[in-house]
Amino acid sequence: MLNREFEVEKQAMRLTANAAPGINLVKAYSATELRINDSVVHGSCILSADQLIEQWRPAGVDELRLEDFEPIYALQPEIILIGSGARQKFPDRKIIAKVMGRGIGVEVMDTGAACRTYNILVSEDRRVVAALFL
Repeated sequence: MLNREFEVEKQAMRLTANAAPGINLVKAYSATELRINDSVVHGSCILSADQLIEQWRPAGVDELRLEDFEPIYALQPEIILIGSGARQKFPDRKIIAKVMGRGIGVEVMDTGAACRTYNILVSEDRRVVAALFL
């Protein structure tokens, strides 16, 4: 069973979860940064259980293009979580349809919800990839 502790500190949500060692987990997030294990990320990124891709090209959901999903496909996810920032904002539906056409599930939510959901799914050994925007 996943044990989570939530604590609000300086407008950052801290997350902790019990998971296998070596798995990437979101430890905290705010409007300006993500803390992934011991790394601090200040921009858009792609996150999987064993990879963190920083400085991902699109700065926001509005800038997403189909080719931006290539590094995500390389991670062979069963589901992609798109954390769209402070509020839920959907990418172009044609892009989502193309991704889903590859047999990959896509969920869009605000970044905080995407971080929490990612931690749960990755702790359950699911092949999840989070595409996170601040």
